[in-house]
Amino acid sequence: MSETLQPTEPPQEREPVAVESQQQDPVAAESPQQPGPVPAEAPAPVAAPRDRRVLRAVLRWTAAVAVFGLVGAATAYGVTEQKRTDLPGLATESDGRWDFPAIEKPPLPDGSPAPFADGNDSETHYADLRKLVLPMPRGARPDRTLAGKDGWLPTPAYLDAYEKDARQDLGQQLKDDGLRQIAARGWTTPDGTHTRIYALRFTSAAFTRIVHADLTDNVASPADAPYADEEYGGWAEKVNVQYTKRNVFTEAKPYGRAAVRYAYIEAGDVIALVIQSGEAGKSGKSGEAGKAALPPRITFQQTVVLQSQLLG
Repeated sequence: MSETLQPTEPPQEREPVAVESQQQDPVAAESPQQPGPVPAEAPAPVAAPRDRRVLRAVLRWTAAVAVFGLVGAATAYGVTEQKRTDLPGLATESDGRWDFPAIEKPPLPDGSPAPFADGNDSETHYADLRKLVLPMPRGARPDRTLAGKDGWLPTPAYLDAYEKDARQDLGQQLKDDGLRQIAARGWTTPDGTHTRIYALRFTSAAFTRIVHADLTDNVASPADAPYADEEYGGWAEKVNVQYTKRNVFTEAKPYGRAAVRYAYIEAGDVIALVIQSGEAGKSGKSGEAGKAALPPRITFQQTVVLQSQLLG
């Protein structure tokens, strides 16, 4: 069964039922209990009340309005009470997050365990790796170079993400350490931020840990960010996504043709690499011709967190 990463809907409050009060017959209500003196002259008749059917109709409409008002108030409360951190795919003008479509974990093949279930010692993701890569946000333009054949990316295309002098050694290491498959997706948003996500599946989590340690030790650095600094003790270490581990890097000034943020995510037998770059004069707050600016931190964090949730 697929598991959605969107927040669950708040429980719906039960609609109050309008109970129609029964009016007591005024004649019956005035039934005498004790005999009393008879007045010399009967009082003049009082004007009859409005037709009871009209009163009942008014009561029904009043009750209906009250019910709709309560339901509307409950719905608004449920939405506004959601924390922003509970809605990672929601784009808002206040913080600049991207608007992602509904994101669900892909179904497992029949009889296959979850990656971190008891008995799955290799922590293997049996779901389709291509569906474990984050989809594009709405309004983005796809990067066709990462489409691959039937969604599978050849190793040389992945190695193109790194500095040229590191590609050969890294390619050999990936082969020696049991690389099985690579899936990828990329896009560019209207502000010029270019995002690339690569998911690499290995024979087991034991090999993943080795490769992840080497990559985060700068054995090979992504292109355009050879001197990026790792962030320690920051938001990435506080993200509570079970069974995942993150290392994030930010390129230091002076930037080259692009300013880069990137992150490695380790989850069982899979390593994901998320790279976001802002090209000269197109992204961030710089806006100066010929100068690159880092992509917004909020969209980078959002992408890394959502990708972690897909793999965790």
